[in-house]
Amino acid sequence: MAYGATIIDADGLRLTAEEKALFREADPFGFILFARNIESPDQVRALCAEMREAVGREAVITIDQEGGRVQRMRSPQWREWLPPLDFVALAGPNALRAMYLMYRIIAHELHSVGIDSNCAPMVDVAGAATHQFLRNRCYSSDPERVAILGRSAADGMLAGGVLPVVKHMPGHGRATMDSHFDLPRVDASRAELEASDFLPFRALTDLPMGMTAHLVYAQIDEAPATLSSIMMQLIRKDIGFDNLIMTDDISMKALSGTPAENASAAIAAGCDVVLYCNAPLEDRRAVADAAGRMTPAAQTRAERALAMRNIPDDVDIPALERELEALLGGAGHG
Repeated sequence: MAYGATIIDADGLRLTAEEKALFREADPFGFILFARNIESPDQVRALCAEMREAVGREAVITIDQEGGRVQRMRSPQWREWLPPLDFVALAGPNALRAMYLMYRIIAHELHSVGIDSNCAPMVDVAGAATHQFLRNRCYSSDPERVAILGRSAADGMLAGGVLPVVKHMPGHGRATMDSHFDLPRVDASRAELEASDFLPFRALTDLPMGMTAHLVYAQIDEAPATLSSIMMQLIRKDIGFDNLIMTDDISMKALSGTPAENASAAIAAGCDVVLYCNAPLEDRRAVADAAGRMTPAAQTRAERALAMRNIPDDVDIPALERELEALLGGAGHG
């Protein structure tokens, strides 16, 4: 049977009986963890094991561990990282190697507690007007540099047994509002978008998973990309990304309508999987019901993504840390 077309979360440090029952019934493609789910390495391992036991398979478990403000696993058990824009600036000419090392070390920390995916690289192109919620999460204002830095980050994760999720398709950098609270509108022409925002995604179409942007690209379609069949076709056909696409969190205020309505609309538009977070149990159930099971095409993409999970390469993590410290002059993380 096909997987449920959702990625959902849990309320706390361990699953409740009600959550276990819902997960067994809904059989989501995967799960996502937040800071509220993180206490200690042993606790995270136990939670990941419970999630996989509930669905009876090695379901993918993802997290947002970009570095800077957006990292769910923090000190003292895990490393603290500079925001990516600051990290890249500090690394200077060593940025490609430094990004690889940073994300290879992050992958080690994730994989060691049972997490096998990360919602990164974020290859949105920074601009003069990029909203502050996003700006220092970007890598550069040069789309070609963004692409090669994104490749380095993705390679580091894949080498460490962690599936990258490239985001936010087809480009969030022009947003002047925070899509957690408002629906940003981009008025750039298709030609401008092709020359800049779309370029990093076109360079990374081989990555296993991608995440949509809750943005309106007004000169292409008036619906948010997540809910737009026109934008999804653009991502699939013009940008060329034919691997698994998950929505950004459909609980974000950028989307109007109920979560269940948004789940149905996202699947109808062409998304493979609905990400739904930070909601009561019954709302999670309603979204799982609305999203239903994966389509045959989505199931094929899901299986292709899972097949890219590697056994981590045999590296000396302390040696990689020393190399990174030398590249950054000792200032890359705490």
